[in-house]
Amino acid sequence: TLVATITDDSQPIDQGLIWRVYRDQKGLDEKSRVVGTFREAAPVLRLEPGNYMIHAAFGRAHLMRKVKIAAGRSVPEKFVLNAGGLRVNASLISGEPAPEHTVHLDIYADERDQFGQRTKVMAGAKPGLVIRLNAGLYHIVSTYGDANATVRSDVIVEAGKLTEVSASHGGAKVTFKLVTEQGGNAIPDTQWSLANTQGEVIKESVGAVPSHILAAGNYSVTARHSGKSFRREFSVKA
Repeated sequence: TLVATITDDSQPIDQGLIWRVYRDQKGLDEKSRVVGTFREAAPVLRLEPGNYMIHAAFGRAHLMRKVKIAAGRSVPEKFVLNAGGLRVNASLISGEPAPEHTVHLDIYADERDQFGQRTKVMAGAKPGLVIRLNAGLYHIVSTYGDANATVRSDVIVEAGKLTEVSASHGGAKVTFKLVTEQGGNAIPDTQWSLANTQGEVIKESVGAVPSHILAAGNYSVTARHSGKSFRREFSVKA
């Protein structure tokens, strides 16, 4: 019998759990090791004697543990996920909530690999929703638009608690078009390249009238069409 709790002294979780059971046996391929996936809050499983690996997932919070099953015994297994909740609220510097579908979140674990890179826990999460995570330190990157208007923050998620973070974005929507004369129609199939003052390319796109949300700062834009290039510098204010 499998049960899971948020903390050691909390009530069992009654919905939203996913259990995955694997045979812990050498010589079996991955497909043969899978016993099953169960979405009941407290599934009762009848298993042959032996060693198993059981994985409990509750949102992005999870725990995997080795369990030994003996013949003729009923074994209750309690999984303490040590999980908490994280909610990131995104707004503009004016104080207004960020427009819907304009902000996405990437969540990284605090641990780094041999190259110094953080492990991405979740990509493209929506602000305002509660994300369940194992307790620990996380790095949040909130991106407004599709370019470089980002806000970063380190947060601590505590077991059994909801952590709320506010991300205030300063940026502006910029639209580009290449014309043959002032006030003329935009030329289609134009290639665009946006760069900062250090010459680093921030965004590339193709189209007649592309729009991007950029962080405040100074930029240059290059438009290429029919083998010709046109360049212009501009500034963005939040």
